[in-house]
Amino acid sequence: MEEEQLTSSLQLLSQLLYKHYGKKTVIIIDEYDVPLDKAFQNGYYREMVSLIRGLFGQALKTNEFLQFAVLTGCLRVSKESIFTGLNNFKVLSIADARFDEQFGFTDGEVKRLLEDYGLTSHCAETKEWYDGYHFGHADVYCPWDVINYVDHLCADPVARPQAFWINSSGNALVKRFVDKADQSTRDEIERLIAGEAIEKSVRLELTYDEIDNSIDNIWSVLFTTGYLTKSGEVDLPNGSVAYKLIIPNREVREVFALQIQEWFAQNIAGDATVVDGLYRAFTEGDAPQIERQLTDILGQTISILDTKARDEEKENFYHGIMLGLLRGYRNWIVKSNVESGEEFADIIIKPRDPDAGIVIELKYTPTFSGLEKACEKAMAQIKDRRYDEVLREDGRENILAYGIAFCKKRCRVVCERSGDY
Repeated sequence: MEEEQLTSSLQLLSQLLYKHYGKKTVIIIDEYDVPLDKAFQNGYYREMVSLIRGLFGQALKTNEFLQFAVLTGCLRVSKESIFTGLNNFKVLSIADARFDEQFGFTDGEVKRLLEDYGLTSHCAETKEWYDGYHFGHADVYCPWDVINYVDHLCADPVARPQAFWINSSGNALVKRFVDKADQSTRDEIERLIAGEAIEKSVRLELTYDEIDNSIDNIWSVLFTTGYLTKSGEVDLPNGSVAYKLIIPNREVREVFALQIQEWFAQNIAGDATVVDGLYRAFTEGDAPQIERQLTDILGQTISILDTKARDEEKENFYHGIMLGLLRGYRNWIVKSNVESGEEFADIIIKPRDPDAGIVIELKYTPTFSGLEKACEKAMAQIKDRRYDEVLREDGRENILAYGIAFCKKRCRVVCERSGDY
């Protein structure tokens, strides 16, 4: 199609509809800025701006057959350069109280929905995973998540919550944010994951080509796209207002944690000097050296700190960090949550040496003083539940068992050889 045909297409369609029905048309454009986002991420932003400016300009500005139009998107339309000369907008941002409850399901609506399907026992996890968004003066759930979760529960009453909304969209913005974060910003991400609020001035009027001008702009985009929400406002000395930003729910928190782990794998686990020394220490049973290196690595990355999550969820974060480190060594077969003995071992490693094997059990403790006891508990679990059995079945008799306990950015490591227990 010629570009002239394409840019006039919406206007032509509305003209034909008017001719047929005798009524002016209503044009609804959902997620108007998605093409701009894709173009920004892939390097053809200016070309896309030119195309959409022509398309929307004819459809919305010089269209005598238009009654009105409704556009939705993550970035505020009145500032976007594609609407040059089109000024008669009524903008309803996520901070606006008008229609605030229409952006999602309220708590009462979700409870009624679960009650109608006999699923009231799932209220708590539905709230934990999908609630937490604040629009105007209303607190709402993500409707896409709730509908999909209820649908799953109708088919399987023991189905667990999943990241439905997050998995239906790309997470490039969070990845971009984590990649660009300096140490100060990483500390703020750490606080967010720990359930704290951070105060930020938010710009609701941003264009995509402005995002990378400042890390503060990415905070604004994370807010407008739903990865962060506000829990309150703070008056600043200059008369402006800052928002108290928080991660809305568990679904989004896990996205941040995943991106942090990927960043960790690329930056820390990609440091050959660090990881080679760590692999050698694991092979040699050098618990003090492992402890020193892991503590140093934790100091460089982002930990979950003392989160509001359950202890097993905190443990999962450190589990992910360990896997990111250990799987970087090509000469090892590293498996997670392996059925062995009476239960599932956290990490099983099969080195190239056919006689060697490594079992790792991880623990989390909320206090530094509890690190030693947590290691003892990990070692007792390995012995009592025979986690080395899967290695022995493979003919590996030279087995090293590690109990590793974590607390914030500190760890304690204990090692025993198979013949010692």
